[in-house]
Amino acid sequence: MTYHISGLDPAGFADSEALIAHGAVRMTADCANAFPCRVTLEDAAPGETMILLNFVSADVNTPFRASHAIFIREGVDRAAHYRDKMPPLIDRRTTSLRAFDRHGMIRAAALAAPGEADAGVRALLADGAIDHVDIHTSAWGCFLARAERSDD
Repeated sequence: MTYHISGLDPAGFADSEALIAHGAVRMTADCANAFPCRVTLEDAAPGETMILLNFVSADVNTPFRASHAIFIREGVDRAAHYRDKMPPLIDRRTTSLRAFDRHGMIRAAALAAPGEADAGVRALLADGAIDHVDIHTSAWGCFLARAERSDD
C-alpha cells in the first residue's frame, strides 16, 4: 500500500496579520521538537517565530468534524511532500492514527509509538474502505498531517 503526505497549502496562511486579527497568536519556539509546522512538516528551531491558529482538519458534515490548534511558519511559500515515508516530525512522536472512509466517518484508529506511524498507516489503508488517515499528536490531540492513499 502506497500513500502520500503533504503539508497544508501555504496560501491559506499568507496573511499573518489577518490570521492574528481573527484570533491567531504569534509565538516564539522556546525548545526543539515542540513546534511542528503543518506546511513544511518540520519542527521550528528554538527562537523561530510561529503562528498558532485554529484549523479545521476534518471539514465534514458528520459527528467527526474536527478542528484544533496548529502551528505554521510565516512566509512559507511551498508545502512539503512525502511519498511512502513519514516526515521526521511525525516519526519521532507518539501519534494517534484515525482512519476515515470517503463519507468522513471514522472506521478505525490506532496509536503509534515513535517509529511506528508508517506501519500503522499502511495497515489502516490496507482496508479498501479507508479513504485517508489523519495523524494527530497523542498527548495534545493536535492535527499533524493527512496520509492519503496513492493511486499507483
